[in-house]
Amino acid sequence: MSVRICLALAIVALFAGSKTFANESPQTDAPAQMRCAPPVASLVIRNVTAIDFRGERPDMTENVSIFIADGRIVGILPQGEPDPATPEMVFDGTGLTVIPGLHDMHVHIWDQTELAANLMHGVTTVRNMSGMPFHLRLAEQLEAGALCGPHLLTAGPILNSKGPDSQIYHQIVETGEDAHAAVQQQHALGFRRLKVYSNLSAEAYHAAREEAHRLGMVVTGHVPEGGRSFDETGRPRFALNLAEVVGDGFETIEHVEAIAWHGLEGALDYAAARMLARQIATSKVPVTPTLIAHLNLVEVAQSGGAYAYRSGVETLPPLAQVVAAPSIARWASEQALPERKKHEFYIQFTRILDEEGVPIVAGSDAGIFTNVPGASLLDELELLAVALASPFKAIKAATATPAEILGHAGEAGCLAEGCAADLVLYRCNPLMDINCLRLPEAVIMRGKLFDADQLRGDTGLRALALDHDNERTFSNILEGFAAQGYPITPQQLGEALGGVAP
Repeated sequence: MSVRICLALAIVALFAGSKTFANESPQTDAPAQMRCAPPVASLVIRNVTAIDFRGERPDMTENVSIFIADGRIVGILPQGEPDPATPEMVFDGTGLTVIPGLHDMHVHIWDQTELAANLMHGVTTVRNMSGMPFHLRLAEQLEAGALCGPHLLTAGPILNSKGPDSQIYHQIVETGEDAHAAVQQQHALGFRRLKVYSNLSAEAYHAAREEAHRLGMVVTGHVPEGGRSFDETGRPRFALNLAEVVGDGFETIEHVEAIAWHGLEGALDYAAARMLARQIATSKVPVTPTLIAHLNLVEVAQSGGAYAYRSGVETLPPLAQVVAAPSIARWASEQALPERKKHEFYIQFTRILDEEGVPIVAGSDAGIFTNVPGASLLDELELLAVALASPFKAIKAATATPAEILGHAGEAGCLAEGCAADLVLYRCNPLMDINCLRLPEAVIMRGKLFDADQLRGDTGLRALALDHDNERTFSNILEGFAAQGYPITPQQLGEALGGVAP
């Protein structure tokens, strides 16, 4: 059964029993409960410990007051200093530690509920790595305050060629002409970030990169293989050499396991890994390891599938859960031990990349498989704290480093005068215990404060994260298919499946 038919089945199943959507346009208005109240004009956080992550070691200052106005930090003063102005709101931060808001550099947003889930966990910026037109609208609504959620950056539809890793929602191109046209189409739709994928042919990749650079678009994603074959021993061979491609100006390259597969031809070889890390470091391209994405596969295998239904997965939209079901079934029957050995190698490979000077940024692949929005980034940071032997380095990979890579140095991912007031407060110090990140006491987003009850209470962000809407999700996704040249309705999909009507 093709992946396109599998998704059709998922759509029909989830639309069953609902009203008709044949002529319904994508939903753009936010439900009232998703809209954010405007922030107060000015806010002061009193008597906190503040940590900035921009240097080689933490810059920690105790007993300070942080003054916020119009969504920015306007002053950080020792406790007891006179206020520069009378604040509209005062929050007592005695005993709390504040850090910049977290970045998740690799997510897949299926619906706006995931935005609330991310913010609930202290994630204040996400980079969506598989875009559709509704993501552009969401980004505008978030910045306008019409939705509660983090800053949203998005790539366009994943650009790929046919192959073992091609998927239903990828934009498939084979020739240079196809690739030029696809990149132009994405740019015309409003995307400024191009994500390339593993199976992309050499001809299509070179054309896409050329067109993206001409249009001023950022290129990121998997390092394309250009074509895959296997020698007589079963070892993979690739038409495009990873070490050469990473010099092509990628914003980041994704997934340490994909880098090991491509650059090391699947071998778990530490000496070769160090040589490859040195080549990547020369290009200065950052890596998003997404260690948790592979570990979650291992955990599903280890548990015979039970891990896929752990607490927290309910914040994944129903579509994401249905689409993941075949992969969950497959991994539930896999042998866990060989994959756990790979996981240990990926941990050490990430350490080697860091030791050789490769910038590391944190990403979770949330929205794919059983990677829970928001919580998976905290899982990733715990793994990075082990891989990099430093909670400081792990948190820097989710704050200062991604802000710099995204061109926001001094404006985001920092805790100083002039920085964005996107902050997270904890009752413990995450430098002493990375698990501290699990339970924010408060989040400040665009200068608006969400206290513990607003984060996790019955009417807070958690409630928004669980307020799934299949109608909205599918309207947006069908619009995405249409934008790629697949103008279909749920009814047409049902007819293709033998007359089953949604």
